[in-house]
Amino acid sequence: MIEASSSGWEAVAMEFVAARSDIGADVVRRWTKSLRPGGDIVDIGCGAGAPVSVTLAEEGFVVFGIDASPTLVSMFRRRLPAAHAACETVQRSAFFGRQFDGAVAVGLMFLLSENDQRTLIHNVGRALKPGARFLFSVPRGECEWQDRQTGQPSRSLGEARYRDLLAGAGMHLMEICLDDGGNHYFDAVSDMT
Repeated sequence: MIEASSSGWEAVAMEFVAARSDIGADVVRRWTKSLRPGGDIVDIGCGAGAPVSVTLAEEGFVVFGIDASPTLVSMFRRRLPAAHAACETVQRSAFFGRQFDGAVAVGLMFLLSENDQRTLIHNVGRALKPGARFLFSVPRGECEWQDRQTGQPSRSLGEARYRDLLAGAGMHLMEICLDDGGNHYFDAVSDMT
């Protein structure tokens, strides 16, 4: 049953691709300057690959993409044939059984339940090398709304809660920045061990 496992994304895959803009690519590009050149980055909720994974590849990183929609993963593979891709939910992802120099989750976190957000942050913490970075987008303040594309309830747990969850996963928040569309990006680093 593709629909249930893709959390609604398979049904709106083509609409999602048509509506996706390059907003946020500049934030991702700046973020890459803090990473080890040529490192391995996982794009969690990679969609069809644009603009995040494309930006990462253009900056010389080895890209790994995870998405629950078979249609979006197929498009991702066509767009980025050198990248690695897995069609699985982020809640059940094994993150390719490896660790990364960085992880991004742009336009995803707020679509998950509070429990799934907590699980994802914990799993990302385990999937990062010491000193690696995690960039995710979510409103800075605590709020709830209905996602226009999937119809799913969306939620931001707020900055204080994200700081706590990151700390519990062995990361700390470095900064929060805005893109041209007014979206907030949380940039966390995995604590050195």
